[in-house]
Amino acid sequence: MAEELASSEPHGLSKYRDRIINGSAISTFFWLGVPPMMNQLVLIAYNVADTYWLSRYDELCVSIPRQVFPVLMLFQALVMATNAACLSIVSQYIGAKAYKNASTEASRFFTAACISGVTLNIVLLAFREQIFSWLIFTPPEIFGDVMAFSAVTAFDVLFMAVAFTFTTLFQSLGDTRRPAIINIVGVAVNIALDPFLVLGIGPFPRLGVVGAALTDVMGKILSIGDQVFILRKSYPMLRLRFTRDLNFEWAKLVLKIGLPILSFGTMNGVAFLLQQRLINMLGIIVATAFSIGFVIMNTVDGMLFGLCQATAIMVGQSLGAANPKRAREVALKTTVIVFIIVAAGAAVVYPLRRSIVSIFASNSNLIEETEQFLNIVLPLLPFFGICINVMSVGRGSGHTTVPTTIEILRIWTLRIALGYFLAFIVGMGSLGIWLPLSLSNVVGGTALAIWAKYGKWDKAVIKTT
Repeated sequence: MAEELASSEPHGLSKYRDRIINGSAISTFFWLGVPPMMNQLVLIAYNVADTYWLSRYDELCVSIPRQVFPVLMLFQALVMATNAACLSIVSQYIGAKAYKNASTEASRFFTAACISGVTLNIVLLAFREQIFSWLIFTPPEIFGDVMAFSAVTAFDVLFMAVAFTFTTLFQSLGDTRRPAIINIVGVAVNIALDPFLVLGIGPFPRLGVVGAALTDVMGKILSIGDQVFILRKSYPMLRLRFTRDLNFEWAKLVLKIGLPILSFGTMNGVAFLLQQRLINMLGIIVATAFSIGFVIMNTVDGMLFGLCQATAIMVGQSLGAANPKRAREVALKTTVIVFIIVAAGAAVVYPLRRSIVSIFASNSNLIEETEQFLNIVLPLLPFFGICINVMSVGRGSGHTTVPTTIEILRIWTLRIALGYFLAFIVGMGSLGIWLPLSLSNVVGGTALAIWAKYGKWDKAVIKTT
C-alpha cells in the first residue's frame, strides 16, 4: 500500500473522499458540481454583461473577444493538458489515501503551470499580429481593437495557467466550494468595473475593449491570491512549492494522460482558428452575429463546464478506490442528467431568441443573421452537453485517447471540412457554417455516449503498491 495509512488520514480530505466514493451518485454530482456551476454561471453573466457594454461602446466591437477566443483555446491547450493529468493523478492518490504522493504531485503541477504560463505569454505577445492578419483574417473594421485587446489578454493567459491549476488542485481534493466562491467574487468585481473601464464613466478613462480585457486580468490575480491563502490555511499537508523534481517517470505519466488532451486542444484551437477565418471571410455582420449567438448559446450550455467537473472528480476518486462499478454508474447517470438540463435550457431560450438578440444589436441584418444561427444550433445543443460530460469521464479516468479522437474528428471533418464545402463550394454562405456546427454536436455526442457505456476506461492509471 501507499505509505500513508488510513490511521493518519487528514480529516479535511477524508470527509470529501468518503462522500464522493460512497454517497448517492446523483446527489453527490450536484453537491460537487453546483459550486463550480455557480462560478460558471457568474462567468456567463460577466460575458453577457461584457457583450452588452461593448455593444454600447460600438456594436461591431461585440465580435472582438470572439476573434481572440480561438487563439486562447490554442494557447491554453498545454495548460488544459497538464490540468487533466493533475486532476486524474491527484484525485486518484486522494482516493487511495496516498496524501504525501498527492502533495508531491501538487508541487510538480504548480511548477509546470508557472513555466507554461510565462512561455505562452511571450509567444502570444510576439506573434499576435501574424495570427490575426494571416491566420484568422480579422475584418479590417476591428483589426486595431483586436490587437489592443490581445496584448492585454496575453497577460490573462499567464495568470490563467496558475489560477486554473490551483482550481484543479482543489477539485482533486473534492473541495469545489471555496475556489468557486473566490472566482464568483472576482468575476463580480469584474462585472462591476466593466462599464466604468469600457465606457469611461466618472473618473475612469474610456478604454473600450482594452478595459474589458483588463478586468479579466484583475480577476485572475485576485483568484490566485485567495486560493493560495486557503490552500495554506486549510490543507497544510499539501506543501506547495517550486520543484525541480520533474523526473522522467512523472513526465511519462503526464504525457500518457495529457498528450491526447494536448493533441485535442491544439487541433481544436487550430480548428476554431480556421472556423473563425471562414466566418470572417463572410464579412463583419456574420462575424458579429456569430459572437452574439455564441454568447446566447453559452447561457444554455456554458454552466456545464462547471457542473461536469464533478464527473471527473467522482470518476477519478472511484477508480483510485478500486471501485470501477461506481465510476461507470457515475458516468452514465451524469450524462443523462446533463442532456436533460441542456434540453430544458434550450427549450426556454428558443422562443425568446429574437428578443434576446435585440438587446445586443439594432442592425436588422445583424439581428436576422444571429437569429438564423440560433434557429439551427439551439434544438440540437443537448448533444453538446453529452460531449462535455463524457470528456470529463475521460479526464477523471485518465483514459483520454478515445474521447479526444472522437472530438477531433467531429470538429475537423464536420465543422471545418464540411463547413468550407457548404459555405464556399456549394455557395450556401453562413448557413453552410451553421449547419455543420450543429450536426457535429449530434455525431460527437452519440459516439461519446456509446464509449461511456461500452468503452474500456474503468481502470485506474496510478499504482499505489
